[in-house]
Amino acid sequence: MSGNIAIKVDNLSKLYRLGQVGTGTLSHDLKRWWAQARGKEDPYLKIGMVNDRSKKGGDYSWALKDINFEINKGDVLGVIGTNGAGKSTLLKILSRVTSPTEGTIRVKGRIASLLEVGTGFHPEMTGRENIFMNGAILGMSKHEIIRKFDDIVEFAGIARYIDTPVKRYSSGMYVRLAFAVAAHLESEILIVDEVLAVGDIEFQKKCLSKMNDISHNDGRTVLFVSHNLPSVQALCNRGVMLEHGKVKITGNINDVLAEYLKKNKTGGDAIIWKQREESVLANKQVFFTKVDFQSQYDNHIQMGDDIVLNLGVHLRDTYPGIQVRLAMHNVNEQLITTVYNPDYNFELSLKKGDNSVRIVIQKPNLLPGDYSISLSLVYNYGSTVYDVIDNCINFNMMVADVGGSGISFSADRGINWFYTTFENTTNKL
Repeated sequence: MSGNIAIKVDNLSKLYRLGQVGTGTLSHDLKRWWAQARGKEDPYLKIGMVNDRSKKGGDYSWALKDINFEINKGDVLGVIGTNGAGKSTLLKILSRVTSPTEGTIRVKGRIASLLEVGTGFHPEMTGRENIFMNGAILGMSKHEIIRKFDDIVEFAGIARYIDTPVKRYSSGMYVRLAFAVAAHLESEILIVDEVLAVGDIEFQKKCLSKMNDISHNDGRTVLFVSHNLPSVQALCNRGVMLEHGKVKITGNINDVLAEYLKKNKTGGDAIIWKQREESVLANKQVFFTKVDFQSQYDNHIQMGDDIVLNLGVHLRDTYPGIQVRLAMHNVNEQLITTVYNPDYNFELSLKKGDNSVRIVIQKPNLLPGDYSISLSLVYNYGSTVYDVIDNCINFNMMVADVGGSGISFSADRGINWFYTTFENTTNKL
């Protein structure tokens, strides 16, 4: 294994028996014995279904099948996929909580993992005792643990309860101490599952910053599983996408996220606008003919990118002074902003027939989350309304790593927009 590689996974597979699991059945044991007696492979390593939760049938399922990837020292690898894709199983195997059915794993360095609330702690022992126990498991001396002890307690923020048995802790306190122990004790590899979601927002931000710090400054390797895509994108430089227990794509985190978002539209359809029937438009003198939404991530926008809309507008006659109104709402249907083109000293000058309008919302300062856009064609700031299409665009705002800092958070201060291009394209739409 190359000197720069921290983890190398070759043809890793994990087979589970479905249903009630006991010591096995006599018929299965006989089949396995008969195969071994003839020098054949275990038949239950061959049969079994792909890990697809939507399908029925079969007694065995491959939670993971033929997994191959490498992780370099200092990499922060994001493992993403839908529920049941095999993410947690992969981390449990890497953490040696369970063993693989097939394949090999080569690891260079000690591993500290945070997989589930309660993993690695003895409930009857105090927080202090559990810190020393975990350090000893990692091969640290008592002197080394004492040197790290105050930093662990300060980071966890539970000094008052450090001599209380951890079985008395809330789930949030448990996670605080468990992450502090995993992050501060001297392991070369840190593995963190979705368990951070149990903590409060401030502590999650603190953990992300700490993981960013130990990878960039300490050169430690981090594996991170989360359904919070903005956090994954902000923290990780590499990614692995699992689908039905198999690797769908591995590589740069932005490429992996783009593939995941293409297959799983977490923000809803980007364009829910549909061409309206002529009967609906019969009494409208001015109306929209199209709404196109541009984004390299389908229905997602990365912080720092522009939102680009291409609109088609039809006038049955000449109507001077027509304005476009854009209203943006958050996922709770609260109005974020309403803007008109005159606000930016831009005159549409629409002509009879078909027109094309391009809107660019420059680097919108929006919190991560889901948003919708409604559009209207009006006169004199809404004194006359020609056409309205409510919630015609849904999109998701993702956190970006702005300026290479590794972590970024945005405050919602409204948006700045203006038209970058406009032309009358009569009879060319």
